[in-house]
Amino acid sequence: MNQVEPRQAENAGLSKGLKNRHMNLIAIGGVIGAGLFVGSGVVISSTGPAAIISFAIAGVITLLLMRMLAEMAVARPVVGSFYVYARQALGQRAGFTTGWMYWYFFVIVVAVEAIAGGRIIQLWFPMVPLWMLSLGLMVLLSATNMVSARSFGEFEYWFSSIKVVAIVVFLGLGVLWITGLWPDSTPGLANLFDHGGFTPLGWGAVLAAVVPCVAFYTGAEIITIAAAESENPQLAVKKAMRSIVARVVTFYVGSIFVVVCIQRWDAESVGVSPYAAVLDVLGIPAVSTVMNFIVLTAVLSCLNSALYTTSRMLFALTRNGDAPKFFTKLSKGGVPRRAILLGTTVGYVSVVCVYVWGDVVFAFLVNSYGAVALFVYLVIAVSQVVLRKRLDRDDPAALKLKMWLFPWLSYATIALMLCVVAAMAVLPSTQSQFLMSGVTLLVILASYEVRRRYGKPAGEADDVAVVLPVRAAEPSASDGRETDVDKKPMVARN
Repeated sequence: MNQVEPRQAENAGLSKGLKNRHMNLIAIGGVIGAGLFVGSGVVISSTGPAAIISFAIAGVITLLLMRMLAEMAVARPVVGSFYVYARQALGQRAGFTTGWMYWYFFVIVVAVEAIAGGRIIQLWFPMVPLWMLSLGLMVLLSATNMVSARSFGEFEYWFSSIKVVAIVVFLGLGVLWITGLWPDSTPGLANLFDHGGFTPLGWGAVLAAVVPCVAFYTGAEIITIAAAESENPQLAVKKAMRSIVARVVTFYVGSIFVVVCIQRWDAESVGVSPYAAVLDVLGIPAVSTVMNFIVLTAVLSCLNSALYTTSRMLFALTRNGDAPKFFTKLSKGGVPRRAILLGTTVGYVSVVCVYVWGDVVFAFLVNSYGAVALFVYLVIAVSQVVLRKRLDRDDPAALKLKMWLFPWLSYATIALMLCVVAAMAVLPSTQSQFLMSGVTLLVILASYEVRRRYGKPAGEADDVAVVLPVRAAEPSASDGRETDVDKKPMVARN
């Protein structure tokens, strides 16, 4: 067992610039991406009104996974989150692979979102080349990330606030229409059944749609990475994860319910932009401009979070010799600027390649990371089972937040994830993504073998997790109110 001294834990180097309000909105923003506003239309068109069920199933899977991750993060708040947990539970190879898969996933997100954002802005400024707009977005958000964690938090706070307000307003307008309180509305739930029934394309299509729906929820886990730069990581993760149920149900399932109730599922406009289709039925003026602004906000939020996540994951990888020590360097403000620059550089190169070679490169990027997040989620689930058994045996007091019905619900979650991965491998619409993501996985595994054979021996690496100091509320003896009391940091077991 490796002992971590309190001073070493506190001097992880990262700043503590994220406040509670930042953490709450980062958790929300991580779940709400551009896929909800645009990509959900593809799911509706391929399943019918029963897309509600597809999103609900995917939401349950995500909820269970995040509960498993929250249990580990609250018991052992560490810099690197699930990368460290995979290393502790399944060994060095699993940790290396998980960390680099996640880094690669969000590096590609940087490129994809920058291109998507550039295309939206180009609608307003058609004379400006796409590559210039995309690079401009990356430069802007890279600069904000390089200032401080608080700067990232402020941008994400406002981006997420806009997304939340947009969805809340959308849901409110939908309720008015469905209940007949909106002028000239057609109240009721007839559209759920009048155009081929609730499952016009069969239950097979509904289950198949769970695969892309799970991808829409990707990002909720960012809160456990950002917790390293919050004032109270344990409390931040606990609060954020406990409220994710309402977000999943209200924002995703609720808004899809509104879409299929107000506009018939097989309308061409739903497949293009479901939210815009509903706003058009409601008679909202300047629908395209409103939706383009909301989608652009979602894109910028994803880009901002991706830049942050790639840098922090790379920083965590350096701590165990899984990445060059060059990227360990922090600015005076506690920001891993070199790690940020690497992520943005890969993004710059990707954007330039797309400009030179067109959609062929873009399609390759999308396919090469399509299943990577699912691989990471599967590792998270398996790691939780292993670490939970260790904690039950060695340190049961650390379990402040527990996975429901352990171990059976954990096993069920792993089985569900395996089903999603298997479905992705056989469905024609996702098979290319699975295969290309498999190639990405093999490259990372080969890189580990190179690192193991020619890099610094594992025994000489910094094989210790930086454990964050835990602060917990305890009742004061004088007045019964809660006060913050420093507790001994958790000890990392390898």
